[in-house]
Amino acid sequence: MAAQQRAELAIQQAERAEGRLRAALEILPQGIVFLDAEGRYILWNKKYEELYSGTADLFRTGERLEDTLRVGVTRGNYPEAVGREEAWIAERMLHLSSASGRHEQRTSEGRHLLIEERRTPEGDIIGLRIDVTEMKQREESFRLLFQANPVPMFVHHLETDAILAANEAAVAHYGYAETSLLKMRLGDLRTDAPSHAVRRYSADLQGAPEHHCKASGEPITVCIYARALTYDGQPAALVSVVDVTERERVESRIAHMAHHDALTDLPNRVLFRERIEYELRRRAGTGLTAVFCLDLDNFKAVNDALGHPTGDKLLQQVSQRLLNEVCKGDTVARLGGDEFAVLRPDMPDAATAAALATRLIQAIGAPYEIDDHTVSVGLSIGIALGPPDGATCEALVKSADLALYRAKTDGRGTFCFFEPEMDARLQRRRRLELDLRAALAAEAIEVHYQPLLNLRTGAISGFEALVRWPHAEGDVSPGEFIPIAEESGLIYALGTYVLRRACRDASQWPSDVKVAVNLSALQFRHGDLVATVQSALAAAGISPQRLDLEITEALVLDRSERVLNTLRTLRGMGIGISMDDFGTGYSSLSYLRSFPFDKIKIDRSFVTNLNENTDSQAIVRAILSLGNSLGIAITAEGVETELDLACLQAEGCLEAQGFLFAKAQPASAVAAMLLGEGEAPPRAGSAA
Repeated sequence: MAAQQRAELAIQQAERAEGRLRAALEILPQGIVFLDAEGRYILWNKKYEELYSGTADLFRTGERLEDTLRVGVTRGNYPEAVGREEAWIAERMLHLSSASGRHEQRTSEGRHLLIEERRTPEGDIIGLRIDVTEMKQREESFRLLFQANPVPMFVHHLETDAILAANEAAVAHYGYAETSLLKMRLGDLRTDAPSHAVRRYSADLQGAPEHHCKASGEPITVCIYARALTYDGQPAALVSVVDVTERERVESRIAHMAHHDALTDLPNRVLFRERIEYELRRRAGTGLTAVFCLDLDNFKAVNDALGHPTGDKLLQQVSQRLLNEVCKGDTVARLGGDEFAVLRPDMPDAATAAALATRLIQAIGAPYEIDDHTVSVGLSIGIALGPPDGATCEALVKSADLALYRAKTDGRGTFCFFEPEMDARLQRRRRLELDLRAALAAEAIEVHYQPLLNLRTGAISGFEALVRWPHAEGDVSPGEFIPIAEESGLIYALGTYVLRRACRDASQWPSDVKVAVNLSALQFRHGDLVATVQSALAAAGISPQRLDLEITEALVLDRSERVLNTLRTLRGMGIGISMDDFGTGYSSLSYLRSFPFDKIKIDRSFVTNLNENTDSQAIVRAILSLGNSLGIAITAEGVETELDLACLQAEGCLEAQGFLFAKAQPASAVAAMLLGEGEAPPRAGSAA
């Protein structure tokens, strides 16, 4: 009885142990199978059935694994066996018989199973099935994101810096073979660190800059983006490399363009001022900092006559000559148009500044050979020395500008240092501009008339209209306010006012007395001058034959079709066209050929003291002879003495004007002058 009880107890204990074992197997996340030495099923859990759901209906104790595999192959549960069924089954049974190591298996459901099988001391087989599908999917995603990524990428070891993997983009971008890269460290690609340096990329880097070198030796700038990961069980980082070399080049070019002139590549106004400010801060009031403002003389005439391409080439050659004359550390800038500037941070004294200005004028004044043309321009320079002439950039540049204005006023082709009085003159100029604007609005500008005398008959042949400005502080000379009007744009309103007033006053004179009105070259470049003249004549009710328009040689120098067409149209209306101040500018017989003038006026500089100056006599004689040959009337200006008048008459001059006859008079005095009751010219021949 006791033996039977012990046997029953042992059976119960064995059943309880089997139950506990089965319960333990069921809670495991892996599939478990127990096979005997012949490969027959003994025990398996539900996870195992789930993993092999295609053949789970065949699982019975005592069934052979090989048989279930064969049925599974027939059912298509193992895609890797398709087309090689028997070979696949043989390979699988070989793994089972060896019962050592691991291998993978893929099912028709898309599962990836990691199989590990071990034999027990009794010869049975314990099999473990681990579902690694998600891990495989992650590996595949990594492979796609890594290998197929167009951005160069590396996996590097965090401790050794060794390159563990490199994608195709990295191989192509750096030019190394993949096998070569896998023998290198990531630091071997860098040029901005010692070759033995190890860069730790374990931190999440976002755009860290580095300088690398390709296999060809080409340097590149890259931004590094890194993320820590575990790679094949090793601490590593996934490193993405973004090549920003071209972007840096573009950004550098944009920055350069923002501070340099596109034509000459010289610093522009912005960079020039920045360097002045830097030097003034650096020197902090010690020593002298020199600023030279430069302006080309006669550049517009060259540009208009030969075209903008030639003008651009001229500016490029000018910039090179300037660079050749300055010292290292100086800055040559193009401020715009034909304006340049030079900064010398350490100027010893004014004498050195003057010597530099002299060299610049001589260098720029030498002829240029451009496209089969010989071109000449001059240079005017204004010089300011800081801090005496200005402790700030704004003040120093303003002082140099004022000095330049003075240099151009003094006759161009020279240099001028800033003087404190220049600022006072500028302030006066600004006040005069405002006052002139107000005077035009109030019609407070006056027109006076100086008679032109027929030296053969002694009669007044006409009057020249001369503008006068009675100012509250005293009369302002035309030589002062006319340039202001031209620079400010008021010349258009002033010219129109004088023209209309002169025509209106002339309507009160005898019909055989003409009126001459001076035109600024700027009036030809603004609006419709022909319409303005027509309107003035119509409003006054006088014929075009009574109007003479006087222009200077500077206008003819333009030689533009617009100017010549305008002159031809005016002359076609019957208006006389005179060249004023002949002989003082760029006088050329080609001007007389390009346009047939009605009259030439000999400048007063040749008439003053004519009887004492044989050179002037020769010039006057030549002009008179030229006029007679071309059928052009000649008028001598500025006759002030009986001796000068006698000399002119002896040379055959038939018309003159000047203080000897009468000063310019207001319109109210003209009627009396014509009647011989006011200030009147001498009779013809009285000076002979």
